[in-house]
Amino acid sequence: MDEQHTGFRAWMNLMRVHQTIQQKVIDLMARYGLTLAQFDVLVQLQREEGITQQQLADRLLVTKGNVTGLIDRLEREKLVERRSDSEDRRSNLLYLTDSGSAQILQILPEHKTQLRTLMDILSREKQEQLLTLLQELEEGLKAGKG
Repeated sequence: MDEQHTGFRAWMNLMRVHQTIQQKVIDLMARYGLTLAQFDVLVQLQREEGITQQQLADRLLVTKGNVTGLIDRLEREKLVERRSDSEDRRSNLLYLTDSGSAQILQILPEHKTQLRTLMDILSREKQEQLLTLLQELEEGLKAGKG
């Protein structure tokens, strides 16, 4: 089998595995009434509150417009709140509400267990090999190879 064909098959397998795992995570989040994107917002704010919508957009790799809609819904659900930035009145800073903090603290242990269970299909050694290979691929892509 030629190298190009093998690379294509590897990429296809990577995409299928990603899609399968992502769907399982989406199903878990749906049980909590969240989309995957909303969960990502809560996780980012749990890591660091008081960031701007632009900072959040940069971390999520989406546009500020996309973040606005996400925050609007999470604010209606009373999970996130916007507070005026005292240093820049044009900006709002984002914070979890008490309900938002409680919800993310409830979800994270189950999410971590879910991911651990999914990855434990592979032995610890194979997980380490996979991590090494993915890091090598990522570094090569960032360096402009390929």
